[in-house]
Amino acid sequence: MGMFDLIAVLLSLAAIFSYINFRLIKLPTTIGIMLIAILVSVAIVVLGFLGFGEIHGKATYALNRIDFNKTLMNGMLSFLLFAGALHVNLEDLAKHKYIITILATFGIVANTFIVGSLAWLVFTLVHIKLSYIYCLLFGSLIAPTDPVAVIGILKKAGISKSLETKITGESLFNDGVAVVVFLVLMGIVAGGHEVTFQHITLLFIEEAIGGMIFGFVSGMIAFWMLKAVDNYQVEILVTLALVMGGYALANMLHVSGPIAVVVAGLLIGNKGRLLAMSEKTREHLDSFWELIDEVLNAVLFLMIGMEVLVITIKMNYLIAGLIMIPIVLIARFISVSVPVALMRPVKEFSPHAIKILTWGGLRGGISVALALSLPAGEAREVLLAITYIIVVFSILAQGLTIGCYVKSLKTTE
Repeated sequence: MGMFDLIAVLLSLAAIFSYINFRLIKLPTTIGIMLIAILVSVAIVVLGFLGFGEIHGKATYALNRIDFNKTLMNGMLSFLLFAGALHVNLEDLAKHKYIITILATFGIVANTFIVGSLAWLVFTLVHIKLSYIYCLLFGSLIAPTDPVAVIGILKKAGISKSLETKITGESLFNDGVAVVVFLVLMGIVAGGHEVTFQHITLLFIEEAIGGMIFGFVSGMIAFWMLKAVDNYQVEILVTLALVMGGYALANMLHVSGPIAVVVAGLLIGNKGRLLAMSEKTREHLDSFWELIDEVLNAVLFLMIGMEVLVITIKMNYLIAGLIMIPIVLIARFISVSVPVALMRPVKEFSPHAIKILTWGGLRGGISVALALSLPAGEAREVLLAITYIIVVFSILAQGLTIGCYVKSLKTTE
């Protein structure tokens, strides 16, 4: 099966599952697609046990042809982040810059150490032998939140604009920070170079600060190009080049591609929208990127659901995963409540901000992709299975209940 055939199969399945969800299940599109994909994958696994090994073998072979890590991290992520940043108001973001920065930095580091340390204890109890550094790696890859799927539900639930901005802003920036933390820990695991405080600081400056500067420069170049023409076809092509070319060049320069794309998206979505586009261009650009966002999210959640076919889940992996679910939520609660509590005297927060930020901090494809990038071996098998269990719970349980939870909190005020 060639790459075109694989893309055709993925898009076709996403369309079919989306149709079934819309007509019968009526869940939020991405969550519905993932649930159906999981059920179909489980059915294929069961058919394999019942003697229909050919079906299971072909499905597994096709899925193994797709490098989930590269497909997401070096392909889909740039589009999804740009589409998300394009519609974030920069003035609203600036009002909450301190809490967003703290959540996307302190929150990631705190999550890494809390989850990693407790995971080491849990793994020991269920007879999973992993070194402490691998447990910290697990903490770093499960730390980034991915609340894109739940933003629409939060809006319908009547969440405050300020809280929506905090959740969106954090999700846009913490992916890049989490990758930096993950790379530092991977450096320790690989042992290829000495990891000192100076090395970590330089890596953060190179990746995070370098990504912001590169994103601003590339975004300004695109802005000047958009301002010089009034043709929506050309202007959409410019934004496509900014996303694909900019992300690829950022990776080549060893700066954070995710952060660069977010900064460029914020620049084009605010300054570019206001000063460099006609009304006609704005309408076409918004429609184009909304469509890209919807299609890629559908394919991403389909792929997450289908990963059941290639993940090994043993009984002790399952037990560890189920125990880690509340631990990850507790770590999220701590990493959110501490900065919010410290900032309450000088910054106003919604009455239930900590609860909503905690339950609304979904884990998603980034965590699965980072787990898949680990070196082949037993550690990768263990962490991938446990990560997958947490991600599925997060998307299905938290994603489906966050709207009702927000409404219930409002009724108790």
